[in-house]
Amino acid sequence: MTDLKDDLAAMAADELERGLTLKWRELAKIVPWGDSYDGFSPAGRQVTVERNYLWAVAEGGDILCEVVVYGGQTRWDDGARVGGVIPRPAT
Repeated sequence: MTDLKDDLAAMAADELERGLTLKWRELAKIVPWGDSYDGFSPAGRQVTVERNYLWAVAEGGDILCEVVVYGGQTRWDDGARVGGVIPRPAT
């Protein structure tokens, strides 16, 4: 069985990669926004995945995508956390 931390980190990295493919222009219309879903990690563990989009510094600027993957509500503090920035396009 895969180490729990590595498993959660792999799931978080994958979710962040997907989250960063969204376009700034579309996201800017709904930021701040987030969602969560229950799924299965690469090693088959049941997990909850949260993805949030927030203004990185100021409204109208870059958008921060934050992802947390954890093994249920009581284990949120032990989850894997990653983040990345979707830059505002040059005007």
